[in-house]
Order: sequence, then C-alpha cells, then structure tokens
Amino acid sequence: MSESILIVDDEIAILNSLSPILEDEGYQVTVSKSGAEALKTLISEPPDLMLLDIWMPEMDGLETLKRAREQMPKLLIVMMSGHGSIETAVKAIKLGAYDYIEKPLSLENVTLRIRHALDQRRLEEENQNLRIKVERRFELVGTSPAMQRLRQLIATAGPTNGRVLISGENGTGKELVARAIHAASPRRDRLFVAVNCAAIPENLIESELLGHERGAFTGATVQKRGQFEQADGGTLFLDEIGDMSLNTQAKVLRVLQEQQFTRVGGTKLIKVDVRVIAASNKDLAQEIGKGNFRDDLFYRLNVLPIEVPPLRERPEDIPLLVRHFLQAHAEEQGLKPKDITPDALELLKQYEWHGNIRELRNLIERLMIMVPASVIDASHAALFMQVRPSAVPAGGQPATSTGSALAGKHYDSLRDARNAFEREYIGRKLREHNGNVSRTADDLQIERSHLHRKIKLLNIELRPEE
Repeated sequence: MSESILIVDDEIAILNSLSPILEDEGYQVTVSKSGAEALKTLISEPPDLMLLDIWMPEMDGLETLKRAREQMPKLLIVMMSGHGSIETAVKAIKLGAYDYIEKPLSLENVTLRIRHALDQRRLEEENQNLRIKVERRFELVGTSPAMQRLRQLIATAGPTNGRVLISGENGTGKELVARAIHAASPRRDRLFVAVNCAAIPENLIESELLGHERGAFTGATVQKRGQFEQADGGTLFLDEIGDMSLNTQAKVLRVLQEQQFTRVGGTKLIKVDVRVIAASNKDLAQEIGKGNFRDDLFYRLNVLPIEVPPLRERPEDIPLLVRHFLQAHAEEQGLKPKDITPDALELLKQYEWHGNIRELRNLIERLMIMVPASVIDASHAALFMQVRPSAVPAGGQPATSTGSALAGKHYDSLRDARNAFEREYIGRKLREHNGNVSRTADDLQIERSHLHRKIKLLNIELRPEE
C-alpha cells in the first residue's frame, strides 16, 4: 500500500501543482484548503505525512501544527512558507515539525524532502521493532513466587550503581537478570557489554578486558579497546567469573578499586565509569576456601547478591516459558506457531531440567522443527527427552525404546535427524492403527497421498491391514 500525504494550503495553485506531481511519485494525495479542514481530515483519513503552509487565514499553520500534533503525536509534518524567517522556522521545529521548506517551491526539492522524511520514519519504526524483538528475546518470563522475589531484587538493585553478584546453575538465565538490572538503571541508554570469562583463553583475557596497544605482543597489529573501555558509562557483565585465573582476578580488582587502567603494552592511564555485574555457577565462598578465588575480589563484587532459582524450583512457570519459546522461535524462523497439549505441558513440568531454561528452550526449538503436526503432544515431548515411558501422563502416548534411543543419538545433519524422527514416529502411528494408512493420515492431519510418499521415501515397513 502506497504512503499517503495531506497537502494543506489556501492557495489553489499550490494544491493543483503539487498533487499530480506527488501522485506520479506513487503517493496517495489528499488536499485541504484550511487548517480546520485539515484537522477534520486527520480524524477521517490520517495520512503518513502532512505538507502544511504557515500563512493561512483564520487558523494559521503554526496553530494547525500544534493541534495536529495533539491529535497525532507521531505524524510527520513538513512546513511551507513564502514569508518565512529563521524565527518562524525555529518555532515550527520546536512545535514538532519535521522539516521546513521555503516558497517558491522547487518540486524536485519537495519530493526529495518528503522521501527523506518518510525514509527516516521507516527507519525509526524498524529500530523500534528491532528493540521490541531484542527486549522480548531477553525477557524474564514467569509469575511464580520465586520469580516475583527475583523481580523485586532487580527493581531494588537496578537504580543503584552498586556492584551485583549473580549466582545460579548453568542455564538459569543469569545474563537475562544482568540485562534486566541494566535496563532498570540510569545507564540503560549506554552499552551493556557481556564477557564470558570461561570462553576466553588465559593468555588473551587481559587483552580482552583491558585492550592492547599496537605491537604489544605477536599478532597485535592494531590498537584494541578492551571491554572495560567499551562499557564506559554503561554496564560490564562478567559471566562465569569463577573461572578467571588468580592473576586476572588481581588485575580486575585493581580496575574496580581505581576505575582506571592501562592497555596491555601501553603507558596511558585510561579512566572509566563502569558498573560491573558478575555471575558464577560456582559457590565462590567454597572457591575461596580452595584457594581458587580472591576473597577481596569477592567482597568487592558481592555488594548486592542475587540468586537465580533453578527451573525445577518453579515448575508453575514452565507453561508460560513453553508458549513464550514457541512464539519466539516461530517469529525468528518465520514459521506458524504450534500449539501444545496439556498432557505435554504436564510432562514438561515433571521433568528435572538439569540444564534449566536453556535446556527447555532447546527442546522447544527441536520440537518446532521436528514435529510435523501443528500440535505438540506428550509423545512428541517424550521422544526427545530422556523420559521413561511410565513418566508420560495419563492420556499421553509413551515414548518407545526406539524413541529413547533416538533422543540420544548423534546425527550428521538436521535432515538425517528429521528423517529418523519421522521414520520412527510414522512407523509407531501406523502400528497404532494396525497399518491402516487412511486412519494414520487422519491422525497425523496430512493427506493420504502425502503419507504414502513419506512411507516410500523413508523406507517404512508397512504391515498389511488387519
């Protein structure tokens, strides 16, 4: 659908000259001869952009601009005037005008300015949509008492500059908590920089955190800003800090104490204002006792301690998380969201989830890809979990020994995994219906001819119908 433009001017010649030009450019054009008429049009036919003359009888353009912005705060408005001045232009911009064009109008200039304004609006909308997607990706999901307590701690810690130490098992969402604290802080508009301390080799972590000068070591061909420097004014998240060596811990402690450092191979003192949030899946108090972690660094970091509960302690949140992941994966991959049965949700609630939320998300993504039906049931879930057949709730389909073996098997490609799943699943459904292809196709919600092709393609043994 083409974008729409409302031209507001008391000069008929302007309306008659601009309208056909803009229509030729592909815009839908509406005209108004006065400010009052334009305000009525905004209600009945809201445009994407309004071209508004300043000097008009009765209600001038500035008053019309003011009222139009009250009606449609996000409307793009480009002002036009043949008697303009710098003061008038400044006043129009302060009232919310996007741009200001002087008469006599250059039609080429008008179309160019309109195109730029609409392009800018599209860019802002794309950025807003991207921000929403990012926020949804890092959203904390759950209404359990444990999650309510966690949100209270985040709300308390967020507005401060105090350092936070987040503890919790792998996969519980410690980085999500850190991001939520950053989003609730005065630093929210500055960078959030995340560093996985366990993933960086010992000989590179100092350079990664503090940066290095050109020629500082072999391979340092250019100057590099470290993560502390990049996070200046914002938040630095040090994940799995318990895996950091004692030597690196000493250097991090010094930066925390002094809020300044020198790059590797450099002499210039760099001052930073960084809020540090650290996280660990280890019991750092025990690590101190073992001599693996500095107690002075622990006390520096542990100003505001937050513990993230494992998923098994909040099973009531699992249905919300499942539906969140189903929707998120569908949006990411451009797929139609699948539904899930109550029996399947009950099975997921009973599972131990040693990998916590990360394990649940991976399972849902796997089910979205591998399950051909539009509804995920308990048999689908059990097939990809290490679950005993007796663990499937009443009313659900138990996973067979073949399914259990399938869940732990390695495949060279997604196609091999999908074929293995479909071969086992369709074969089991055929056995349930005594080899009746028509009833099996109805159960799988696919065409009978499509099922025949699958049986032939996957080399599924078809027993004679009884």
